[in-house]
Amino acid sequence: MPTAPKGQKRPADVIDNAVKVMRIATGEETEDVQDDRKNAAAKELGSRGGKKRAANMSPERRA
Repeated sequence: MPTAPKGQKRPADVIDNAVKVMRIATGEETEDVQDDRKNAAAKELGSRGGKKRAANMSPERRA
């Protein structure tokens, strides 16, 4: 069975994948979502840093 980018298992066949999505939607099966293991504070600082950097750059440099 192939793995998704974050390592979770997923069906190899399109029809099997559709059945899995239907089961998750109807509540027969739970969706296994893994945490991305990133610190919440680091995420917040990263998002602010990009905005600050863009504000300091000239419009020509951003383009």
